Amino acid sequence: MSDRLREAILRLARERGPDKTICPSAAARAVGGDHWRDLMDDARETARDLARRGEVEITQKGEVLDPDATWRGPIRIRAT
Repeated sequence: MSDRLREAILRLARERGPDKTICPSAAARAVGGDHWRDLMDDARETARDLARRGEVEITQKGEVLDPDATWRGPIRIRAT
């Protein structure tokens, strides 16, 4: 499942471009359909992994987050 989430996050973020962001729920919906809520933790963790690799940035209120830091609340994902 994480491979599918990874692909969905990268595809959706790249389609939006580096100046716009996506919500992790967009990737969860693309992969999980009606059961997307069950994938939210996995989508956020996959986004962290991608950010560690430099493939995306995770933002919150316009600020780039450290993927290894502890954070809570809504995040957005941007292609790098």
